[in-house]
Amino acid sequence: MLKPNRIARIIALFSFLFIVQSCGQYHRLLRSDDYERKYEMAIEYFYQEEYGRTIALLEDVIPVYRGTAEAETINYYYALAHYEQGSYTLASHYLKTFVDAYPRSEHTEEFLFLSAYCNYLESPRYSLDQTSTREAIRSLQNFINRYPGSEKVADANDLIDELRLKLEKKRYNKASMYMKIGDYLAAAITFESLVKDYPDTEYREEAFFMAVKAYYEYASFSIPQRQEERYEKVLQAHRELARRYPEGEYIEEADRLRESAQQTIAELREMDLPAAPEREVPDPEVTEQELMDINQ
Repeated sequence: MLKPNRIARIIALFSFLFIVQSCGQYHRLLRSDDYERKYEMAIEYFYQEEYGRTIALLEDVIPVYRGTAEAETINYYYALAHYEQGSYTLASHYLKTFVDAYPRSEHTEEFLFLSAYCNYLESPRYSLDQTSTREAIRSLQNFINRYPGSEKVADANDLIDELRLKLEKKRYNKASMYMKIGDYLAAAITFESLVKDYPDTEYREEAFFMAVKAYYEYASFSIPQRQEERYEKVLQAHRELARRYPEGEYIEEADRLRESAQQTIAELREMDLPAAPEREVPDPEVTEQELMDINQ
């Protein structure tokens, strides 16, 4: 009678031989010109979860079957194999390519959502560049607009909310960083853009107050000839905070900054100040594109 460890070795040997034979068959097929067999085996490998082999075989098959009745099925498995393999950037591209090529396919709705979902999966943590996050939001919104009655709309909206929270956090942390390094104008602009672009943000009240504080610090470090116009920005930012949060958490401190700004403005108006140096110019109006550049 064979001992258990000898049986195990025999099983392992046969498994190894099977794998070697299977690999040999696959590589022979890959080098062959039997495109019909490649097509059949690519589908078989897909259901065996051998997605890399499916992709390699279909790459040879796609040009041969282009324009035929089988092309849609081939491109279906090619796109889905990339998704199942976890190659989300490529999967998003091929899924969207399928949607564009076969707009009446029964898989179009599913693939448009999966393409957007791949972009969502590729979105990095908030501290990194968020270009892919914005692309994910756009693609998810495109799906919602195209299929407003889809059962996936709720999922798409949830994903958009999650992605927008990431952008909010990045914007808030960028503004806070500007405060810490003393770039007060950039901080004020970024806090204001936070509440403008994300009106429901959890940082809303704090952002309104921090804009007041940032403008105050910016004015206080300015030369006297520029202080009055810059303290006026403090008063303007205070009005925005007080209008929305008249009894809010930050209103008392904001009131003190407003009073200090008003007092300084009154004192400046009594002073006979020389003209500002030529190198000092009034603050330029910041464009939307510059705001976007600031907050990348």
